[in-house]
Amino acid sequence: MTTGRLRIALDAMGGDHGPGVVIPGAALTLERHPEVTFLMFGDEALCRPLLEAHPGLKAATELRGCDVFIAMDEKPSQALRRGRGKSSMWLALQAVKDGEAEVAVSAGNTGALMAMSMFCLRTMAGINRPAIAAIWPTLRGESIVLDVGATIGADARHLVNMALMGSAMAGILFDIEKPTVGLLNIGSEDVKGLDEIKLAGAILRENAFSGLEYSGFVEGDDIGQGTVDVVVTEGFTGNIALKTAEGTAKQIASYLKQAMASSFMSKIGYLFARSAFTALKDRMDPRKVNGGVFLGLDGVVIKSHGGTDPTGYASAIDIGYDMVKYDLLDRIRHAVGHEIKMADAAPPNDETDGTTEGTPS
Repeated sequence: MTTGRLRIALDAMGGDHGPGVVIPGAALTLERHPEVTFLMFGDEALCRPLLEAHPGLKAATELRGCDVFIAMDEKPSQALRRGRGKSSMWLALQAVKDGEAEVAVSAGNTGALMAMSMFCLRTMAGINRPAIAAIWPTLRGESIVLDVGATIGADARHLVNMALMGSAMAGILFDIEKPTVGLLNIGSEDVKGLDEIKLAGAILRENAFSGLEYSGFVEGDDIGQGTVDVVVTEGFTGNIALKTAEGTAKQIASYLKQAMASSFMSKIGYLFARSAFTALKDRMDPRKVNGGVFLGLDGVVIKSHGGTDPTGYASAIDIGYDMVKYDLLDRIRHAVGHEIKMADAAPPNDETDGTTEGTPS
């Protein structure tokens, strides 16, 4: 575990609201973690007045002005060409690379942040592609789901790498010695799914990885059930699952609001059940699980939702704090460097006979 002061680099201009959310969010984190200091990059004319409103944060923050900012709708390739070396996003990442900060947090353009992170920090040895890991509320509490949008497609080695990285993150957040891991598939039977998923399942099943417990294939409904601590899938499927869950939550909230206002009696019923609805709203609050972790990079990077408020942004910073304090990078290096070698041995031929049964159960 890392001890002592911890410095966090902030892209103050990222997100829909920029420093108006970043600065009060950082102030909330500082209340919870007074040993933290910040290195902030952004427009000085916008940031300084906001810092003046938070004297404690101002004393704990070094503000470095810059005048290049990445737009939320900017193409990653364009953002990389225009913002490399001089944008608030790049400078926050560069601070991590140079050892000036332990973690970078941005609410900016996801594609641009991933492109810049890969170019600036590179990936760890043994990992070819990064992944975005998200915290997912479940009936059992919370799970980790990855990848939720970093890259599309995945071979067996990448899926195994994600299982190792996700279990390292889950071990930190949930304080579990051996998190359970499942591969997202169209069925729980071993014969179903794409060949690469079946091969990854065979590798995870046949090798005794000390940092995780492989639970087999899981289906879409297992995510919300919390069947396993870590759900592994490729970025295309993971992003669709994430957006579907977000949309469904909004849909249910809208239905409940309409139902409670539909008649006089329903309004009376709401008054009696207000505490229950308040508890439900608190349980479904997306701000509490805001913050995607870019796993596989040679540095800690946290992506906050672009439209969040200060409470949500503080949650993203807090996740970064935990990832550094409990040595996420060292855990991943150990898992990949010392255990992935066991996966080099091919599984028995009958595990991947080339058949792909595409009918869900």
